[in-house]
Amino acid sequence: MRTEHDERRPTAAPTVPAQRVRDLADQVDARRLAGLIEEFASLSEGDGAGVTRLGYTPMERRAHERFAAHMRDLGLTTWTDAAGNTHALRPGRLSERRGALGTGSHLDSVPEAGRFDGIAGVVAAMEVARVLADNDAAHDHPLRFVAFAAEEGARFGQACTGSRIAAGLTRATDLDGFRDAAGTTLADAMRQVGLAPEGVDAARWDPAEWNAFVELHIEQGNVLESLGLPVGIVDEISGSSRLRLSLTGRASHTGGTPMRDRADALTAAAECVLLAEELATDSRHHGTRITVGKLEVRPGSITTIPGQVEMAVDIRDVDSDRQRHTAAEFVARSREVCERRGIALRAQDLADASPVILPVWLADTVAEACTALDVRYHVMTSGASHDSQMINHVVPTGMIFVPSKDGLSHTPAEQTAPEELAAGTRVLLATLLRLDGLLAEPANTTKERAA
Repeated sequence: MRTEHDERRPTAAPTVPAQRVRDLADQVDARRLAGLIEEFASLSEGDGAGVTRLGYTPMERRAHERFAAHMRDLGLTTWTDAAGNTHALRPGRLSERRGALGTGSHLDSVPEAGRFDGIAGVVAAMEVARVLADNDAAHDHPLRFVAFAAEEGARFGQACTGSRIAAGLTRATDLDGFRDAAGTTLADAMRQVGLAPEGVDAARWDPAEWNAFVELHIEQGNVLESLGLPVGIVDEISGSSRLRLSLTGRASHTGGTPMRDRADALTAAAECVLLAEELATDSRHHGTRITVGKLEVRPGSITTIPGQVEMAVDIRDVDSDRQRHTAAEFVARSREVCERRGIALRAQDLADASPVILPVWLADTVAEACTALDVRYHVMTSGASHDSQMINHVVPTGMIFVPSKDGLSHTPAEQTAPEELAAGTRVLLATLLRLDGLLAEPANTTKERAA
């Protein structure tokens, strides 16, 4: 299948000699990467397990400031856009004529998360910048290192807010439509950390300023570990439809209300949870994943029948039509469950992102970098959403995966060995340098070719 960025493959010769690329890649330091991981892990809210650094909070902004300080120490120019994304620029020899090559990931987390989700890609970008700076390495294209804001949807329901804004998929007029559990709008949360939400449309990336973007990320699954391989090359990213279901029954006394007279919102919700599992595992839905990740039960008393339940539902698929049809079917069948039980149901769309097929030529470039470094790899689909999924709407984008121990993520048990992260970072560095030669045309010509 072709993507919007698939075109005649670039054929120019690499600017940096192959041996020079290997020499630079060999300078990636696993211990430095581990130290940066620990440094960012120390920036966490509360005393709970793991890392808690939600989007558009003071703690997330502290992490962004730490990233910027490190990059300024390397001589890079840094700035933060209206969306809260932090950029660092290393000029190229032909900066005025060339679109940028970019890399980066996000610095926010879910509550009580691990240390690697998102952060691995940011510290990999930082290590690439350090190796290039320490060696005064030359490259033609400007390199832009980006820490995206609010990739996780844990606070506001919408994932990849910073990169969605960069891609023009979320606008200033959308921001008041998202609220966190405390009722704070996304726009107000941005204001509270010193950002100007009314100006976010200016943070949209101009495709003419870019040539390619490559994100490193932990796999968040167990494919690479099961295969014993150090690197994954992502060819497709699953889409996600997120829903909120509000079930309203009748709260009453648990002892005084006979079973036949109840309108228990929680028992209806329980049936809907099992319906989600049934739907995702039937013969029509190979590859579909449905998760009820959050239930809020009110009034929440052991002696009161639940009268209100809020359910957060995440439906993921690599097939765009099936994803949306599944969401509609789940809501319709949940409504049937509720009607049978005398429960009112209200369904609300929280967020929606289509599956993305990443450019084949860019995945091939990552594969060639792996081969040049004698790194074995596996081409694979990402089940999780990523900033790359959004940025690919603006600039051709690739993804590099590194292994996740036991396939765990979004938990304090999340683990990627320093040597595994270093292997992926070496591939990232080699890919960027290879792209520097392959994309040898001025930015406007490259964009015309990609159209």
